[in-house]
Amino acid sequence: MSLGHHHDGPAAVPADAHRPDGTRRALRIGLGGPVGSGKTATVAALCRALREELSLAVVTNDIYTREDAAFLLREAVLPPERITAVETGACPHTAIRDDISANLEAVEDLEDEVGPLDLILVESGGDNLTATFSKGLVDAQIFVIDVAGGDDIPRKGGPGVTTADLLVVNKTDLAPHVGSDLARMEADAKANRGELPVVLQSLRGERGVRDVADWVRERLAAWTA
Repeated sequence: MSLGHHHDGPAAVPADAHRPDGTRRALRIGLGGPVGSGKTATVAALCRALREELSLAVVTNDIYTREDAAFLLREAVLPPERITAVETGACPHTAIRDDISANLEAVEDLEDEVGPLDLILVESGGDNLTATFSKGLVDAQIFVIDVAGGDDIPRKGGPGVTTADLLVVNKTDLAPHVGSDLARMEADAKANRGELPVVLQSLRGERGVRDVADWVRERLAAWTA
């Protein structure tokens, strides 16, 4: 793990940080990344790690199905009313960056129906390395890649890899089986990201999602300070 220096980014507290009644709304964190990188598994692990201490909810995105939400419901990571799905009907990045209306409505509905909430996780559908979230939708974003996608991904960069508030290199336990060099991936990620933090993660390992959960706690502490 390399969490590096704290980085608030260019819009740590956006103009719409409060609800219409004047109360502070939930912190919104987006999770993006390629298909199969482990976004939904990371969301599930975060829910398990944080649900006893925080009031949280999840919005998932799929193009034509609600499969990711169905997985979270089967795993019972949160009560059903705290998990909702958006069917984008188009490229995943459209609904998280270009036309955020459906996702924005989903997060606002969750706060109205099960709030007050501390945290809402917004999971993008599987996308490519250009996937980024609109600052009008989320306050911080996590980008998840995995070692099976190739150890040259951090070097190739792309907005998701280079600008996300946190980069997660997932499934590190698979590195010996797919020929990926973890040290190289970490070094390339640091070179491309400067002070922005990087976490190497295996959900099957002893630490599991602990480092990402700690990062979320830090963001929430800054949000509520």
